[in-house]
Amino acid sequence: MRVLIAEDDKAVASFIQKGLAAEQYAVDLARDGEEAQFMVEQFDYDLLILDLGLPHVHGLDILKRLRATKRSLPVLVLTARTRVEDRVRGLDLGADDYLTKPFSFSELSARLRALLRRSERPPDMVLRVEDLEMHRAERTVRRAGQLVELTPKEFALLEYLLRNAGRCVTRTMIIEHVWNLSFDPITNIVDVYINYLRNKVDNRFSRKLLRTVRGVGYQLGGEE
Repeated sequence: MRVLIAEDDKAVASFIQKGLAAEQYAVDLARDGEEAQFMVEQFDYDLLILDLGLPHVHGLDILKRLRATKRSLPVLVLTARTRVEDRVRGLDLGADDYLTKPFSFSELSARLRALLRRSERPPDMVLRVEDLEMHRAERTVRRAGQLVELTPKEFALLEYLLRNAGRCVTRTMIIEHVWNLSFDPITNIVDVYINYLRNKVDNRFSRKLLRTVRGVGYQLGGEE
């Protein structure tokens, strides 16, 4: 699951980011309204956590524009505004949920899970390539009907490959998305985890789905 946090308070943003990363979400941060608006329009997110009092572009303006283009993207408004009229306005403009500061992370996490369960994009909750199937909400993976046990990081890596099935993804793309890090040409962490994944979901089966594209990266499914 990929989440965008639009929050200008560094301490709050870091608190949420660390908590979600521990739960194996891939997290991006936007520090102001312009950056948030650009990112949500350019990239595919499963959920948006939106502060209203953002610099440059107000959160409500982002929400109005978003609902004209990505109506099904779940949005949790996170704000210090506690007045009933503020909550009503945010919900009327398209927010799916509303949480006021201060808040507990456990409540935030539970609200995110609830939003994802009732998302209008249920096909995205199940990802498939041939006989390989991932249930994202249940966090289970099966190959040819057999349950495959994955670590959280292996699951995140496979999810990214499945969402890009048939396309070659580079090591840079993988490490930035799955590890939320800038690419270091010296590290071999991507190759190490690809091998872990290959041993669990590919090598035990006659039909190979995960292949290396020499000099480029990796591809799951599609024509060779």
